[in-house]
Amino acid sequence: MTSHIEHSVTTGDLIAELASRAPRIGGNDGGWPGLTIYRFHEPTEPTWEEIQSLSIGIVAQGRKAVIAEGKTYVYDPFNYLVLSSSLHFQAQILEASPRKPFLSFVLQVDPGLVKKVSTDMIERRTAAGFPAVRTAPVPEKGMVSALDSELMSVVIRFLQSLGTGADRRVLAPLYVQEIVYRVLQREQFARMLYIAAKQAGGNPVSAALTYVQEHFSEPITVNDMAEQVNLSPSSFSHLFREVTGRSPYQFLKELRLDRARELLLDGRLSVTDVSRAVGYSSASHFIKEFRSRFGTTPRAYVDAQALGDQMAALRQA
Repeated sequence: MTSHIEHSVTTGDLIAELASRAPRIGGNDGGWPGLTIYRFHEPTEPTWEEIQSLSIGIVAQGRKAVIAEGKTYVYDPFNYLVLSSSLHFQAQILEASPRKPFLSFVLQVDPGLVKKVSTDMIERRTAAGFPAVRTAPVPEKGMVSALDSELMSVVIRFLQSLGTGADRRVLAPLYVQEIVYRVLQREQFARMLYIAAKQAGGNPVSAALTYVQEHFSEPITVNDMAEQVNLSPSSFSHLFREVTGRSPYQFLKELRLDRARELLLDGRLSVTDVSRAVGYSSASHFIKEFRSRFGTTPRAYVDAQALGDQMAALRQA
């Protein structure tokens, strides 16, 4: 009984914090890097969104669904969502009304902080004599976990600290670090600890990822990546898949297509020019792979996004 009362009180506090910081329908700047606060007064159709780093989504009121690579994750005031980095997905508000608006926030966490916290956790685990983390070969893109009182408490403290300059400078960074720590404590994120351990130990995959991100517009091959880290192509491919959960070619393709999507939405380049800018020598091959990843052609994708923006503007008018 006590736990239900405590959850009700803290949920009410979270509703009040988010409601005061989200005056507009849709996304509102949360006053902290990577923090967006959402308000909706009615359910929505699925819309495409993207994140660049580990993201934590918490709902104070209402219910939301995220569809990533064919899998649906539903979360609400009792369950929060964590999504992996560099992810393109669809989001849909399931429950919202003018009397009880949907209120939530998404916090994209700096990758450097995730690595710092997770590496420290692994070192402590090793020093304490715990066995090494074991994980499935392919990690989930997202996880829904029960929102406990510890995480709820630090989330509210973090939001409250954004109200004053001194608290924002001194306390907010500490609260963000604690939020990451609480999330990484959950058993299902052993995969993230595993990746951090590999990178902290000097794993060459980290260097290869940096090389790919800097040269993806060039005709890179798996052999090129392997040469950068002094491994044979077969050994590199095996290690890359073990750490990232995908092949080097798949990673490169997703990176190129995600960048192409950004350029298309920017609107300054033609489809052919975009394909060349992200490393495709054939526009038809680019269109085929874009359709495979996003479910539509590049031009149709841009048109759909423009229509969605117009509909959203009409709803807010």
